[in-house]
Amino acid sequence: MEKLKIAGGYPLKGTIKVSGAKNSAVALIPATILAESPVKIEGLPNISDVDTLRILLEEIGGIVTLQDDVMHVDPRNMISMPLPNGKVKKLRASYYLMGAMLGRFKKAVVGLPGGCHLGPRPIDQHIKGFEALGARVTNEQGALYLRADELSGARIYLDVVSVGATINIMLAAVKAKGQTIIENAAKEPEIIDVATLLTNMGAKIKGAGTDVIRIEGVDRLHGCQHTIIPDRIEAGTFMILGAAIGQGVLIDNVIPHHMESLTAKLREMGVPVETGDEQIFIGKYERLTPVDVKTLVYPGFPTDLQQPITVLLTKAEGSSIVTDTIYSARFKHIDELRRMNADIKVEGSSAIINGATVLQGAKVKASDLRAGAALVIAGLIAEGLTEVTGLEHIDRGYSGLVEKLNGLGATIWREKMTEQEIEQLKSS
Repeated sequence: MEKLKIAGGYPLKGTIKVSGAKNSAVALIPATILAESPVKIEGLPNISDVDTLRILLEEIGGIVTLQDDVMHVDPRNMISMPLPNGKVKKLRASYYLMGAMLGRFKKAVVGLPGGCHLGPRPIDQHIKGFEALGARVTNEQGALYLRADELSGARIYLDVVSVGATINIMLAAVKAKGQTIIENAAKEPEIIDVATLLTNMGAKIKGAGTDVIRIEGVDRLHGCQHTIIPDRIEAGTFMILGAAIGQGVLIDNVIPHHMESLTAKLREMGVPVETGDEQIFIGKYERLTPVDVKTLVYPGFPTDLQQPITVLLTKAEGSSIVTDTIYSARFKHIDELRRMNADIKVEGSSAIINGATVLQGAKVKASDLRAGAALVIAGLIAEGLTEVTGLEHIDRGYSGLVEKLNGLGATIWREKMTEQEIEQLKSS
């Protein structure tokens, strides 16, 4: 096990490149199961979730090669093998294997998902969609069993807007007989990315990116080549980082349109933001104005950037309120920030931040992926040395973070933990 050490206070300057979207990758890779010939996906991030999915596809008989950021998947010899436990439990997005295997084999056995602990991630909408298409779903010993004689198109209204359910129903419906309509569908860019891959494979999908998606079932899907979109959450993390301690940071490989809710907030705070075709430049501000932030489904402010922006707001002079309407359990980073001298209190689903405060380096622990990103930003702006444990969470979503930050002039490195530290961490 490793920990991250950060010497704070070094100003960052230069260009940082965004990797492919984690939330696309975890759906695009399972989608390859549906093809009848090889699929090539380019631009994948180098993160643990991608590697876990590679192993799972090999377990069910796929021939998979992953070199740099390119994955080749030959799905021809895949079989409907049960995946009740093991690697599948470590993956929060393991549920996409359900939709893809159901779509191809009319049956699937998949262990219930793991990943970051953000409170319950209900998959009732996924199950409702599968049942509407004609599948029987049972929960047996912590694994979901899905079986169908055949899948037929249906009209499915999602009670809550869910990215996972929208994608999963799409995966199951592309080979179902007849038309499927998903109403109250999520509109995230990652859904458009998955729909683009499926369309390139021969699927008939209209309306991805709107709240009504129409799918005409087809008999067969073939392989194709696809380039993943850039990770808007990683890009947003770098934008916030550039605002927090940058002296001119250029973010490369980004779709500015995906970043509009964050760009608007940063400008409201007084941060100069310039957008180009595939780049965003974050300039240096005079003083930081406090703002209120409320997370919403896309195109609103992303819940995944709530934790990083909370850190930036400790530098604003006055009170800011951050409200998370998506995951109310997403405030585990606040206690850690308080150790670093932040003045923040939590009331219900809101965090009230009083600034400006000077953060002090401390030993902190990342409880989930985006909390980890927030603590890294906190360490970069704090006085003295910060030590972050719980790196396995950060590695799930940020590709080559240490190298990228050092490229901007940060002083950050990884160190092996001693036996004693590992014991302390386990008991904390």
